[in-house]
Amino acid sequence: MVVTRSVSRLFDDRYAWLRLTLLCLSGVGYLLLRPHPTDPYTPADWLFAAAALTLGPFGVRWPLVTALASALVFGLAGWFGQAEPVVPQVGATWAVVELTLRVPTRQVAVGAAALLAAYLADSHEALPAGLPTWLYGIAVTVGVPLLLGLNIRASRQLAGQAEQRVAVEARAARTSERAAIARELHDLVAHHVASMVLRVGVARHVLSDTDPRVREVFDDLHTSGSAALADLRRLVTVLRNPALVGDGSGYVPIEPGALPEALAEAVDRAVKTGLTVDATIDPEVATLDTVRGLAVLRLTQEGLANVARHAGPAARARVCVRMRDGAVHWEVSDDGGGGTVTDAAPGRGSDGGASRRISRRAETGSGHGLTGMRERVELLGGTLVAGPDGPGWRLRTVLPAGADR
Repeated sequence: MVVTRSVSRLFDDRYAWLRLTLLCLSGVGYLLLRPHPTDPYTPADWLFAAAALTLGPFGVRWPLVTALASALVFGLAGWFGQAEPVVPQVGATWAVVELTLRVPTRQVAVGAAALLAAYLADSHEALPAGLPTWLYGIAVTVGVPLLLGLNIRASRQLAGQAEQRVAVEARAARTSERAAIARELHDLVAHHVASMVLRVGVARHVLSDTDPRVREVFDDLHTSGSAALADLRRLVTVLRNPALVGDGSGYVPIEPGALPEALAEAVDRAVKTGLTVDATIDPEVATLDTVRGLAVLRLTQEGLANVARHAGPAARARVCVRMRDGAVHWEVSDDGGGGTVTDAAPGRGSDGGASRRISRRAETGSGHGLTGMRERVELLGGTLVAGPDGPGWRLRTVLPAGADR
């Protein structure tokens, strides 16, 4: 088995030109340092040897034509030449090996038949007295290259089948994992979100005479919850049926070209929580592909949520999304807010800003939010930079053009 693998690597297509070039150089060395100098080469012998050496490298690109031409040169050298046609014979034999590795069985049979006919032309004088020797010569000249080529070809096919099995098993494992995630999303997350939406809807009807500001909050919660529930259901559908992803009909939360409106909606939602948001959104983001467009939207939503969570509702945030030479330059920053941070490190008070920066720096390494943002950015060929920016915090990245390919 080890020998077979080693031989298969030796006959790898990546090294075909090198292999055939070395074979030609070996033929040149044989011609220059022939072991039988008393057997002179006539001009015809030199011509046939040169033709065989010239044909050798073409076996990579045109294996059948090369094998037939090499067999013809071998047969002519045996019929008209004076010396033993060693170089043409080796060239024709090797051409059959290369042919066997690359073409269907029918073409291999044609090449082998041509080589057999050439050998017969070279050794017909030995018949019938030298029949055993002649048969042995056929076995070596025709049989060995066929067996070698077919064995390597079978090894390649087995290796390809093994890779396919591994790929199928990996897909099956991913499908099973997706189904498990879909069940968890449906049974836990979607169930609780649906329950919250239902309760908010009941509260809107029961508390119909309450303060208009409270009704506005209830309406926003109900709309947000309903949208989240719809997105969850679509996501569960795709997780249960991965085939929807391959044909482009899978889970697409925003339509192509609707990104500016979706970003504006994300900013409006952040403003409703109390943040002051200065947004600069390049209209050219509407030309983005679906993958990068969704990434920009999710990064903006998570970045603003991060500001509200860590800097507080009194903070001022800045969102900047620009297009430059097809790349997306994205940034979300805040001024620190100056308020109390609920998850700051112990000892906050007069140094609340420093404590908040320490807490958020820790989250950069261990939190799920920034970790998920970083993974999404890296998947598209970018790098997420997160860190303190004066009293506040800044997130920025560049999604290169064509990163979805």
